[in-house]
Amino acid sequence: MTMPARSPLDLSLYLVTDTAKCQRAGRSVLHTVQQAVAGGVTTVQVREKTATARDFLELVLALAQQLPAHVTLLVNDRVDVYLAARAQGARVHGVHVGQSEFPVPVVRQLVGEQAIVGLTADSDSELLIANQYAAWLDYVGIGPLHATASKADAYAPLGHEAWARLRQQTHLPAVAIGGITVADVPRLRQSGADGVAVIGAICAATDAQQAARELASAWHGA
Repeated sequence: MTMPARSPLDLSLYLVTDTAKCQRAGRSVLHTVQQAVAGGVTTVQVREKTATARDFLELVLALAQQLPAHVTLLVNDRVDVYLAARAQGARVHGVHVGQSEFPVPVVRQLVGEQAIVGLTADSDSELLIANQYAAWLDYVGIGPLHATASKADAYAPLGHEAWARLRQQTHLPAVAIGGITVADVPRLRQSGADGVAVIGAICAATDAQQAARELASAWHGA
């Protein structure tokens, strides 16, 4: 079994899936991702907090089949689902984990050297841990920028100034997340963000492709 090619990681427009939001907008996750990629999404993280392992795996396998080669596909938290997808030959590139999951060195040992590994950092103390694990990480997700209902246990919102301050504390590539809108994108890029991660801005949008296109345009125009 071969790993998918490690092309340069493009984090610029990073979609985190939310099944409930997609369904309320009248689309499946698969349809939403198809539209979002057509609009400019470069990385997709599959996030399923309530699905069974089998359902999660089937969704990852379906996405791996449909995504174009330039789009990075990551699994949220579930290292077992990532490994099961890889065992079936799926073109899935890595995992994104929180700091309550397995320690990053253990995750790296499980997924191998070629897989992408991202870590969430919601505070100064968590970013310090991310820096300590930098040798095993490909990027860090910093947030929430704004208040968000997408994560029940999210920290208090950082706002732009605190986000920029945290960004300066790490040499890792950094993605901003948490209630991000088109209006936030230029300032985040100017603050050193390597990408913006969104959930509701695309999953809950009436037109996911147009929403992604507007975010991508804001990023490239910043």
